Amino acid sequence: MVPQAEVTLDEFEVMDAAAPESLYVELIDGRLLITPTPDGDHGECLRSVADQVRARHFALHLYQARGLAVPARRAGRARVDGAVAPVGYFRGQPSWSDPSGVLLVAEVTSGREQDAEVDRVDKRDAYAQAGLPIYLLVDRHRGEVVVHWDPEGGRYRHKSEAVFGAKLALPEPFDFDLDTTELA
Repeated sequence: MVPQAEVTLDEFEVMDAAAPESLYVELIDGRLLITPTPDGDHGECLRSVADQVRARHFALHLYQARGLAVPARRAGRARVDGAVAPVGYFRGQPSWSDPSGVLLVAEVTSGREQDAEVDRVDKRDAYAQAGLPIYLLVDRHRGEVVVHWDPEGGRYRHKSEAVFGAKLALPEPFDFDLDTTELA
């Protein structure tokens, strides 16, 4: 991930349109972030979370690599690894969708340790500022899963974590223990 100097939304849209499919381009708190597309292990982590959500909540789906308009202190655009929303929520939405119906955003740290801080701090803060109810982070470098919830005043008020292999209680509306065994 290459953090860049502050850019405007118009500048971002030009860069996003010109980016090859092998790169994700995001605008988080005024900074342009460029990352390579995820590896296979990344996708398997999301599949495990998606399967567990769907098994308990048939009306919800985890949409992968969804673009969300994330208004934090500045206009932002995040390509979230996973967005849990009601089935059909994104039908008819633009590339950078309204996040108001998203119940949970999930991120999985990339294969490079130096990129993980963006998921741990920058994206966490942007999602809280945007009022996204739950942020789930699968941190492959630390071997843990962290859930943040109940945003208020631009910060999540609650946090819980579990090492890979343990269960992690997800808050309402999910209200089940996420099995993290397959995330290791």
